[in-house]
Order: sequence, then structure tokens, then C-alpha cells
Amino acid sequence: MTSQKHSTSHLDRVNYLFGYPIAHSLSPLLHQTVYDHLGLRWSQIPLESRDMDHFLTLIKDPKFFGASVTMPHKVNIIPKLDEITAEGKAIGACNTIFIRNGEDGRRIYCGTNTDCVGVQKAFEQNVKDGDAVYRGRPGLVVGGGGAARSAVYALKKWLGCGSVYIVNRDKAEVDAVIEECSRNGFGEDLLHVEQPSHARQLEGPGAIVACVPNFSPRTPSEVAARQVLEIMLAKDHKGAILEMCYHPSPWTEIAEISKRAGWEVILGTEAMIWQGLEQDRYWTGRTIEQLPVEKVKAVIGAALEKSVL
Repeated sequence: MTSQKHSTSHLDRVNYLFGYPIAHSLSPLLHQTVYDHLGLRWSQIPLESRDMDHFLTLIKDPKFFGASVTMPHKVNIIPKLDEITAEGKAIGACNTIFIRNGEDGRRIYCGTNTDCVGVQKAFEQNVKDGDAVYRGRPGLVVGGGGAARSAVYALKKWLGCGSVYIVNRDKAEVDAVIEECSRNGFGEDLLHVEQPSHARQLEGPGAIVACVPNFSPRTPSEVAARQVLEIMLAKDHKGAILEMCYHPSPWTEIAEISKRAGWEVILGTEAMIWQGLEQDRYWTGRTIEQLPVEKVKAVIGAALEKSVL
């Protein structure tokens, strides 16, 4: 079977990266590194498309074993699947499709969300003492989109943050995040922090996840949001911040501000790598220990360095 641009005749199994735009995605490189290491004739084919019907036709191929799903399809794909995991259902977004075989031999198309696992593992694998740094302390999320929902989920479900502050320039986006998280069972103690005066009164966070593009604040609401973040960073307790933005460079304004304030900075490539390895755990049946973690990190790091030069 062929897609619009790629033949799969040379492959034993095929996977797609489905989204638009995806030209700068490192996902195919990450997964190819894993498959080559394991000696598998598998590949992830980029499918830069808004055409859901075409994608749903492609995944009927017997060679198909899974897909990475990105914007703008993470929400709209869910009704097209047979099952969705607890994480995918709670977050309301699917970035991963995998196949489960039913008792009658039928292929069951399942969806999950590994973005939240990327956040979890980025902290757990990089912060030496999570109990001292972030567990039992508030978390903080900068942003109000889909990545913010995954971050809230990881902070509350796995990283031990009882309350989570949300800092964002758009109040309506924050309201939507809080409403959806509450509806799905993890919205308790979410607090929108809009003004610097409010931030000064609050306990400092131990874990921060920044889920916004790298830009300098310009509008009054953007300036206020940046001021709130800087006040939180300046508090006595110094924690760890995961800067999710890594394109075109993983070192951003927020990363620099955080480092100067004494925080440990975790680059967004860490979350991207760990969510991708979690996908390969679903697809290959291997454990994380059996996957080439360090090799993947080296390959992704080299690719990012090359793109910045």
C-alpha cells in the first residue's frame, strides 16, 4: 500500500506521523533510531495532511502498527478509534495510536496520550531528589493549550503536586483548561494566577512546565504573565523547570531567566524523547530498559545542534 508520497513495499511494518504542519518534527528520526537498533524493518512515514479520511484508509493496511498523531488531529481522532486509555480520556487528546488484537483476532485501534509521560519522565530522570525539589509543593504550568493539560495531569497524578498554578495571557484558555481537568477528575486545586500581586502571596512552586512558544512579551497580558513567572522563580525555594519549547533552539528566554534565578532547567527535548520512547514501548512490546535511550538522546541532540547552526 502507498501513501500519497511514500511506498511501504520495502518495509515489514509501517507507522505514520499524522499532522499538519510537521516539516520540523524529529519524531521519524527518533523512531528510526530505535527500529534500526532493534534490527526491525520498520519505519515512521511523515504524513503531512489535514485529510482524516485518507489517514483512516492508510491505517487499515495489515503492515500498520501505530501512529504518532499531532496537531490538528489530537482531539478529532478520538471518536475514530475503538478504545482510548485512561490518560487519553482524561487529557482529552490522543497523540499515539496502537493496535491491540481482540479475542476474535480483530485488530482493535487504541489511542493513548504519551505527552504526559514525557513530562513525568523528564522530571524523574533529571531531578536527583524529587521529594526535596517538587513533591508536596505546588506545580506551575505556563500556557493554556493541549500541552498544558498534559502537564497538569503529570504534575498532579505522578509528580506529587497537590495544587497547580496556571499562568497564561488568555483567561478564556485557562478557564477551559480548569473546566476540562475538573470534568475529567484532576481539576482540584488548579489556580489561575493573573497578577503579580497575587503571585507574591503564594507559596513557591517546585516544578514548572512552560508550554508556550519562545517570544518576548508585548501585550499587557503577556507582560503580566511573564512578571508572574519571574516572581515565582525568585522565591526562596528553587525547583526544576521543564521548557517544552525546543524549536528552533531548546534554549529559550524562559530557560535563561530560570537559570539566572537559580532553577534547574530541563530542556524540552527530554519530554519529546521520553514520550517517543513510551510510544515505542507500546509498539514494539519492549521495555524502556530494552530501548536505546542514550543513543536516541545523542541522535536528537546532534540533529538539533545541526538545525541551529
